Amino acid sequence: MKSFVFILWSFFNSFVLLLWLFISRIVMPVSMEEYEIAQMYMVVKMQQENTTSTEGVEILESRPFEDDVYGKGYYTSKLYRFQSKMPTWVTTFAPRDALVLHEEAWSAYPRCKSVIKCPCFNKLVLTIETVHVADNAKSENVHGLDKEQLESRKVEVIDIASSARDHWSYLVGRCDVDLSKFRSRRTGRGPLTVSWKEQCNPVMTAYKLVTVDAPYWGFGKRLEQTLLAGERALFVETHRSCFAWIDQWYGMTQQQLQDLEQEYYSLTSKEHESLSRSFRETEQGLERRCSLDSEGTFSHSCQLGSKECRLAMKAEDWE
Repeated sequence: MKSFVFILWSFFNSFVLLLWLFISRIVMPVSMEEYEIAQMYMVVKMQQENTTSTEGVEILESRPFEDDVYGKGYYTSKLYRFQSKMPTWVTTFAPRDALVLHEEAWSAYPRCKSVIKCPCFNKLVLTIETVHVADNAKSENVHGLDKEQLESRKVEVIDIASSARDHWSYLVGRCDVDLSKFRSRRTGRGPLTVSWKEQCNPVMTAYKLVTVDAPYWGFGKRLEQTLLAGERALFVETHRSCFAWIDQWYGMTQQQLQDLEQEYYSLTSKEHESLSRSFRETEQGLERRCSLDSEGTFSHSCQLGSKECRLAMKAEDWE
């Protein structure tokens, strides 16, 4: 029996335990050109509203790029520090200081890709591939998935006018505007009543393919589910804000928004310089240890300096 447990451990340690494919189709009552402006404005404003001296978003790098896959666009590298918003159970695996997310993004509108990692969970990879299309969520395979991927994917059409909320909505920053009653003063659009997605003009859809890979035996599934719930809430609230703020961004140019983003980058770069150094030291000084003993007990420990978190779990408790 003991040898069987070690064989099982070796097998699962060599292969990905589970790979989740989720597609969120987010319909927006704006044109393709307007959405690009709305998204840029929303990103800059939310970064400003959620950044303090200890938490928030820091832009490490922002530059043009060009490749054979996306063509011309902008590459950005960012750090996300929202340790106070992490679920309590996550802190049993790692010190709060280590719970920093690093995002690399390639934006070549109408196609974008983001890859998010965490130094504490070095095998964890969250990938978001977005394709924007001028329709109302009717396209079936904008990401070019193969037959196996199409069969395994889970698809959800998100209604930004829905009043449904959960715990994650409050954590990521809830938009309190009731879009079923809201009307834009500058464009006359809204309110978003029943069947608005089929009737509105202009209209476009953000198709977001989310792939989560957390190959950690014992808690990987729960970690993946947590990330998916957080990303879904982020999709909902950010896109609600995009439309709720339409009177603020409508009529702005890309150059004005790029200037605004550069101003934000300049103001925060010096302020977060010491935190960036702390992040690099965290990556270098973080120790992770995983093991499975002969009794079938899985152990995970994570140490950063004098701080250490440990978890022990019997085989029968694994998800």
